[in-house]
Amino acid sequence: CLFAQIVNFQITHYKQYPPNVSKVYSYFECRRKRGGTQFSEIVFFGLQYLLKKYLSGRVITEEKIQEAKVFYQMHFRQTVFDEEGWRKVLEKYDGRLPIRIKAVPEGKIIPRGNVLFTVENTDPDFFWLTNYIETMLVQMWYPISVATISREFKKILAKHLKATSGSLEGLDFKLHDFGYRGVSSQESAALGGAAHLVNFCSTDTVAGLLMAQRYYGCPMAGFSMPAAEHSTIISWGRSREKEAFESMLDQFPTGPVSVVSDSYDIFKACRHIWGDKLKERVIERSEDSCLIIRPDSGDPAETLIEVIKILEECFGCSLNSQGFKVLPSYLRIIQGDGIDLNSVDEILEKLSDEGWSAENVFFGCGSALLQKLNRDTLNCAFKCSYVEINGKGMDVYKQPVTDPSKGSKRGLLSLRRNSDDFIETVERGVGKPEEDMLVIVFENGSIVQEYTLEEIRKNARLLEDYIAPSQHNQDEPKSLELHQKHIMNGVH
Repeated sequence: CLFAQIVNFQITHYKQYPPNVSKVYSYFECRRKRGGTQFSEIVFFGLQYLLKKYLSGRVITEEKIQEAKVFYQMHFRQTVFDEEGWRKVLEKYDGRLPIRIKAVPEGKIIPRGNVLFTVENTDPDFFWLTNYIETMLVQMWYPISVATISREFKKILAKHLKATSGSLEGLDFKLHDFGYRGVSSQESAALGGAAHLVNFCSTDTVAGLLMAQRYYGCPMAGFSMPAAEHSTIISWGRSREKEAFESMLDQFPTGPVSVVSDSYDIFKACRHIWGDKLKERVIERSEDSCLIIRPDSGDPAETLIEVIKILEECFGCSLNSQGFKVLPSYLRIIQGDGIDLNSVDEILEKLSDEGWSAENVFFGCGSALLQKLNRDTLNCAFKCSYVEINGKGMDVYKQPVTDPSKGSKRGLLSLRRNSDDFIETVERGVGKPEEDMLVIVFENGSIVQEYTLEEIRKNARLLEDYIAPSQHNQDEPKSLELHQKHIMNGVH
């Protein structure tokens, strides 16, 4: 019920606006914090799901009105629920919301501090609706944050892969989503899992695949492989670890297979089981059916480097075109423990220093991808910037003396690429409609613009010259999208 998807204090806001208000116009942004920030740009994603799931169609009924009336009478212990206002929505619009939302196309890469979407009422009788749905819409912080962090992983992986192999082949599969069991809910898994799939095609979070299928028109957005977990290995007993490993090769003779190998001693497992007792079985496998060994404990960089050295001793290696070492094509490693943005960069840097290509390693990420983040990760905010009273428009804003970074934008907003090719927000209603990057996606209860995951992935592609995280457009001499002709990794 829409009435349950709000903060309690919004229930009474219709009583608090000035007399004769006919329009309330608000916007959402990821504020730019002064003094630098880890993320200088964001990936816009997830609005289409929220609109389809919660706001489109006939969302108000008489039954819901009565239910909300009783609930909020009990909760506030006084009559504050706007029964008359909601019944007008039901009678005049058949329960559809007279709201217009304009937004950045999903998947677009936008510098922090810019407007991402705007919300306004389309009927003067329902000015109070604009900020009534704030709570629902501010939950956009989560898919935006996941998609942004996932893309930061991709930048790091692309940098090292390009430097050590001369190619970006396989980049889309370099980061596997391990986060399903570490998130707070099924919906978080679905929304966060889908956000990761904007950038990669590798996941074990089935909920994200289903969301991409149902809400973004993608039949199968990501892929996985048979993979052992500790229960399927230790259930054989310590003395039969070799049999457990061999069974994995028997059960999955074709296609890649991942085997967790640290149940007891990862180094002995690699040297004496994989590299000796099962060596011939491993060598028999092909590039398309490679064995992927998974360490899952210890210091990620130190453990992985020791493992790859042991595998080199047992199976040998070759040099690629860049002069970096590569294990035989039937053998790879996936590191899924202790992975975050810093550790991936550190691991790949140390591997490179030891002469190893990033081709040898895949990564799996769980909580750092889907859960260790919050609304302040990207400083997401929803603020009113314009109202109309007695038929006259007025730009409004907040400007806290105690925190200038929380100052808000003023007036009607648009987003444009300026003459210097920088993306910027135009305030006070002076923007030109033909330059506005914001698109009407929702109006009067209907979704009027949809995006497929394929379109979103194209919008989110990396640029060929992405070597390090970009700066905000006011600090960087180049636009974030200046070199579209150098788009890399067109596998999507």
